[in-house]
Amino acid sequence: MKYQEIEWKRRQMFLLAEKYGMTSERTIRCSQELDLLLNDIQHRLSANGPSSIR
Repeated sequence: MKYQEIEWKRRQMFLLAEKYGMTSERTIRCSQELDLLLNDIQHRLSANGPSSIR
């Protein structure tokens, strides 16, 4: 499920960047949300191994 969230957020960020530009507040906010998702997965992987992501 997390991987699907990440892919959706990544697509959303690209669409926002195309529409509003890379430095728009919307794009940056979406990028930060993507960072949080990626950081969460990285934390889970380092703490518990790959099976903890699902």
